[in-house]
Amino acid sequence: MFRLPIRSMSTAARQKLRIGLIPADGIGKEVIPAAKAAIIALGSDIPKPEFLDLMAGWETFTRYGVALPEETIHALRSDCDCALFGSVSSPSKKVVGYSSPIVALRKELDLYANIRPVVSVAPQAGQQPDVDLVVVRENTECLYVKQEILETGANGKEARATRLITERASRRIGQMAFDIAASRPRKLLTIIHKSNVLSVTDGLFRETVRAVPSLPEVGGIYDGVTINEQLVDSAVYRLFREPQVFDVMVAPNLYGDILSDAAAALVGSLGLIPSVNAGDDFIMGEPVHGSAPDIAGQGIANPLASIRSAALMLRHLGYTKGADRLDVAVDQVIREGQTLTPDLKGTSTTSEVLDAVLRLL
Repeated sequence: MFRLPIRSMSTAARQKLRIGLIPADGIGKEVIPAAKAAIIALGSDIPKPEFLDLMAGWETFTRYGVALPEETIHALRSDCDCALFGSVSSPSKKVVGYSSPIVALRKELDLYANIRPVVSVAPQAGQQPDVDLVVVRENTECLYVKQEILETGANGKEARATRLITERASRRIGQMAFDIAASRPRKLLTIIHKSNVLSVTDGLFRETVRAVPSLPEVGGIYDGVTINEQLVDSAVYRLFREPQVFDVMVAPNLYGDILSDAAAALVGSLGLIPSVNAGDDFIMGEPVHGSAPDIAGQGIANPLASIRSAALMLRHLGYTKGADRLDVAVDQVIREGQTLTPDLKGTSTTSEVLDAVLRLL
């Protein structure tokens, strides 16, 4: 069970917990309602939840000409304490006027950290999991700034993309990663980079993260954290060969995206991997899986990653009892193995898996 350290968001008494729901596209429309039902089932362990249904995504773009309406951004900023995002479908070819709404949301709300725990479920409660690591992914820059141009030159068409790495973004994602590493038993942080080739961009990321423990405002609180480094290509190799060597991994945006999706194979399915998009003032849960258009609407999407994402979100807000109940219920459903969706070699439907979780709650 992954425990995200509580940062600046206080646990001040709330009469109500206002949660924005953004199912977006594909199976997001099936798994976000499941997470909502699980949250409601927590009863008095959290403030009374109120849900605000919000729009974003490719379908929103095709209907209204905008993928992320201003109304959604305004509601998240003004009317919500937190949010859950489902999944987004994006075309593989450039569509004029369209840009990924989840990338835009992370920038608009300054959700600079994408935190993705990958933890296997031990055969018996209380046993140590075989895989227990956290990918801390910088969430606002790298190649995902989406500054691309297409020109025609002497060699025909030439495509270029800008990769942005800044000291500010690297410092604060480094500090988030050190916070998480310091809160875990092993206290081990691995910096993922490719600075042997990209000596300027990855070099800046590496050097800035390494310097975090020396910042004047830190004051020695990370002295117990061991710092390792790993080139991103060899990190993927070691991830599959010996995942136990990793505890907390911190990476630029693109590397973190690839590493966390790859790590999902170690525990059985992307349908199990949760995440939160975290900033200093807002938190948004988001299952790691995509919109899965091949199974959308069939009622067989795995809801467990969205329920785990809700648990991460609640824990970050300080509601640890409710978050723990969600995690224990999900782990028990996986451990029993009787009610699983096809991605986990089961035959159950989304609603049947949800019902199994709700019974345990």
